Amino acid sequence: MKFSEDSGASEKEAATPDKGEVTRWLVAGSAGDAHALESLLPLVYEELHQQAVRFFRRERAGHTLQPTALVNEVYLRLINQQEVSWQNRAQFFGIAAQMMRRILVSHARGREAKKRGSGAQHITLDEELATAPERDLNLLALDDALTRLETVDPDKSRMVELRFFSGLSVEATAEVMGVSPRTVDRQWQTAKAWLHREISAGKAA
Repeated sequence: MKFSEDSGASEKEAATPDKGEVTRWLVAGSAGDAHALESLLPLVYEELHQQAVRFFRRERAGHTLQPTALVNEVYLRLINQQEVSWQNRAQFFGIAAQMMRRILVSHARGREAKKRGSGAQHITLDEELATAPERDLNLLALDDALTRLETVDPDKSRMVELRFFSGLSVEATAEVMGVSPRTVDRQWQTAKAWLHREISAGKAA
């Protein structure tokens, strides 16, 4: 899996559903409309699926979890978030990124437990960030480093979650976070360098 400059922006994104329509169904669902989330599914499913496909395209071959299964699990978890007061499309896809991360990391932990690490999922950092000959990193190491980053800079941690786990482009990430694309691009560069140092230090230890 490639942790790279174009994570989420390497290809033209699928046509996104009407933002206003998505928001209307989300708000209606929060207000108790039992059919709202059913109506929402066809509007957001394809976009979620494209995000999952982009993620697995960076993954090494042999992953036992498939994009469709990931999206189905994410959607089921999303519609069962009873405590969430849905407000808009950006919030929806922001929480979807959190769900994807949790599912993928949980899956990786399960594989590692069964194979004692031999089946661990790996990511590859940018050439520009690679200072050691070996650049393959465990997905779980990234998750741990990202959790540490959250204690230092929650915004950067969330931005990486959106860009890497959910595969959102710079523009889409900016929309979810409510900042400019330039801010996202700058924070993405800084966060990658920070994560590289943290993960490299962990490997050395």
